[in-house]
Formats: sequence, C-alpha cells, structure tokens
Amino acid sequence: MHLIQFLLWLSIFIIFYAFLGYGILIYFLVVFKRIRGDRSLAISPVFEPAVSLVIPCYNEAHILLEKIQNCKQLDYPTSLLKLYFITDGSTDAFREVIRDFPEITLLHEDRRGGKTAAENRAMKFVDSPFVVFSDANTILNREAIRNMVRHFQDEKVGCVSGEKRVMVEKEDSASSAGEGIYWKYESFLKRLDSEFHSAVGAAGELVAFRSKLYEELPEDTILDDFMQSMLIASKGYKIVYEPEAYALETGSASIKEEMKRKIRISAGGWQSIQRLRGKITFAKDLRLYFQYISHRVLRWTVTPFLLILVFILNLFLWNVHLTYNALMMAQVAFYVAALLGYFLESRRIRLKALFVPFYFCMMNYAVILGLRRFLNKSQQGVWEKAVRK
Repeated sequence: MHLIQFLLWLSIFIIFYAFLGYGILIYFLVVFKRIRGDRSLAISPVFEPAVSLVIPCYNEAHILLEKIQNCKQLDYPTSLLKLYFITDGSTDAFREVIRDFPEITLLHEDRRGGKTAAENRAMKFVDSPFVVFSDANTILNREAIRNMVRHFQDEKVGCVSGEKRVMVEKEDSASSAGEGIYWKYESFLKRLDSEFHSAVGAAGELVAFRSKLYEELPEDTILDDFMQSMLIASKGYKIVYEPEAYALETGSASIKEEMKRKIRISAGGWQSIQRLRGKITFAKDLRLYFQYISHRVLRWTVTPFLLILVFILNLFLWNVHLTYNALMMAQVAFYVAALLGYFLESRRIRLKALFVPFYFCMMNYAVILGLRRFLNKSQQGVWEKAVRK
C-alpha cells in the first residue's frame, strides 16, 4: 500500500511540475537572476544587416497576395530584405499571383518533398548572413524583422524565435479558444526560458537563424523548426525569444483539424527527442538540459501515461483516506468536464469554463496517438496542413 501511495504522489508531482511547477520555478530563477544584476549585451535599435525572408507554401495561392502585401509592409529596408517564396509540389495558381511581384524570387520544383526538403533547397539560394522563415498563412507585425535581427548583435545568439499568436473570436470553437489559451501560457514560459538562459525551441510560424548555422535536415523531419533551433542550441548558441516579433494566425477550424495538428506535433516530439539524444546533455550545458527536460521532454513523453497511472492507483486507494476520495472525485469531475466540453462543442455550444479541461485532455491524448504514429512510422515529412478558420 505504501508503494502505491508513493507512486501516486510521485506521479502527481511530475504532472504538476511539467505543466505548472516548472513555470513557477523558472519564474523565481529569473527573478533571482534580475536581483543578482546579470548584465546582458547592449542591443542597438539600429542594426540592419542583409536578411532573407523565406516563405514555404503548398497550394496556398488563395492567401499569397495577402502574405505578399504583408511582407512588403514590413519595416525594413527593401534593398536589404530578399523575399523567397518556395512552392514545391504546388499545383494551384501560385505563379499567377507571384508574377506581378518581380522583387520576389520564386523557387519551385514539381516534386513535393515536404516543408523540410523545401527549406533545405531554399537555403542553397540564401546568401545573406541571416534568414527568417515564416508560414504563408500568418501575418507578421510591421517591426517583426527588425525586432528579431537586432539580437544577432550578440555573437552568442544563433536563433531568434518570434511569438505565435492565435486570433480567437468570441464564437470560436473550444479547440480554437483552447489553442489560444495554451499559446499564451507557452509564450509566458518562453519569455522566462529566454531570459534565464535560452528558449527551448522555436515556432516555425516566425523564426530567424544565422545562415551559417543552418543544418540540412533529413526530409522526413516532422518538427523542422524545433529540430533546427535545438541543434543550434546544442552547439553552444542561445535561442532568444522575441515577443515583439509575432505571427498572427487563426485557430483550427474544428476539433478534428486541431487534433490532426496535435497528433502530428506529438509524433514530431517523439522523433525530435530520439534524434537529439546525446546532443543536449547534462555535461554539455546544464541549464539547457534542465530546461529541455522540464519544458519539453516530460510533456512530450511521460505525463499522459502518468495521468492514466494516477487514476488507476487512486482506485486502489479508494476509502483508504478522505484525501484519496477527494482526489478521485476531483479527477472524475475534471474528465467529465472535458467530455462535456467535447459533447457541447460537437453541437456548437461553447462554454468557456470547459475549454481548459477539454484542450488539456485532447493535448495529452494526442501524445499517445503521436507515439503510435511515430513507432509505426506513419507520420511523414509530407503532410496536409490543418484547416484553419
């Protein structure tokens, strides 16, 4: 009985730490760092190196004009900002849209090798010291490029991650609203990670690299943005998180589309952890290793299974003490709330109080399905984007 109790509380602690405890701990570590007065390199607001902006897109002609106009409105000297649109495998009217903009370099080949293959190919044309990648279905704030590249004045910075912002409207689905809440919390953690030592990964919606540090990734890489940034971090460079450079996108169109996206990310998480084994270690960089395990590995691997284990172990402890009875009732109430959220959402009835339990359960369920997809190698580098609003 004591062993069951120990395993139960250990599992609860790991779950709490992975989702909330780490955030609390890193917050106080950052506060301590501020009190200690650690000095950072002074960053000049006027820093205008040559930059390449690369936009991979696949059959997205319907949004290309809006993306191009957004790129042309960026606050950066046009003579120093090269625009590349790479449309490998696209079969829509992308040429008709891009041909009206001679300043854009169009890279296209009929073979569809996936996003990673497209980025690898695009880098063969990039001749600037810094490269920025952005998804076609996102809108960047006017100062995005300037706010990102300024951090490269510090030679220790190898990657700068912009902020992903999900546009959530009142009538949005629970999955879309849940995604918005999740990304607000993630953004908070990334700011703390970056200030403490280094952000742990970058968002593919908007990310910048030192071109010389870019590694050609295998074409079957699922999370190219995360892998590229973490490989750079494994070489001793820092990933800076810049919230004043952001990419706006709408939420997923439905639960089904968000689930599809989450499963792909989860499969990519398992793949990334396998491929980063031995590259991010305790001996190489203690702080990065601590952040990587705490912020990524625990969530992407053990926590969904620990949630199941806690429920099972709690059954064995029913009526042993009032604490365990209360714990079981709390779990049942949480999962009922998640199921109710799913039930109401399928009937287009939205109740904000149910967004968090519903999205939390969906996210953890996706990790389990992602593991299955990773093990049977059914998640390929070539994939269909989730449909967004």
